[in-house]
Amino acid sequence: MCGRFAMNEDVDDLIRDFVAAGGRAGDWRPSYSVAPTDPAPIVREWRPEGSDSPTREVTLAKWDWPQPAGQPRRGPIINARMEKLDQRFWVGAFSNARCIVPMLGYYEWTGEKGAKQPHFIHGDGLLAAAGVSWASKDADGEWSRVFAVVTREARDASGEVHDRMPAFLEPDTWATWLHPQSITTDDPAESARNRSALIGVLDRTSAAVAATMHPRLVDRRVNSVRAVDPQDPTLIEPLEE
Repeated sequence: MCGRFAMNEDVDDLIRDFVAAGGRAGDWRPSYSVAPTDPAPIVREWRPEGSDSPTREVTLAKWDWPQPAGQPRRGPIINARMEKLDQRFWVGAFSNARCIVPMLGYYEWTGEKGAKQPHFIHGDGLLAAAGVSWASKDADGEWSRVFAVVTREARDASGEVHDRMPAFLEPDTWATWLHPQSITTDDPAESARNRSALIGVLDRTSAAVAATMHPRLVDRRVNSVRAVDPQDPTLIEPLEE
């Protein structure tokens, strides 16, 4: 499960890439409490028409996913389970539109309802969560980009707080995950092998990153999305002993 995460302004290279790709610097907002349906920066690759090489860009996308056709909306879809990436609902985006979601870490909670204690689970620097992205049409007919974070069974310290965690990528797997060439081919057996192989890569690299994760208790102000300033960096500071 990844219900909220943190992203700060100490990503100068990402911001420069965002502006170079046509984004406005004023659209970029650090957030220490990115909530479902919020916009957040993602990294993706796509191949311009007539080009032999992919273009990598940073863009803002909405943390939400279109509901399955014919099903009532029960809330935003924000996570894609790694174990189901090669199945019907996710297979299109997994095969063709993977992305990276940069984050400092993510929040999970323990305790009873009404007395939930937030934990901030982080690594030693900026993390690269695996994600999938899509161009989606909203109720007004306008196109926008959306994304979901890929999650897996929690490992190491993350498993002490929750049974699920984002699937993180190591730097040497970024290019493989982002490559826009479809892993679905005309051969069903080859497509299945491609998907299984990429899930295997993600399983290994995310397990390795999990071993570097550290949880810490943070202030219960985090519990209320509406009551906090998402640009307040003290949200991720450890509680004083």
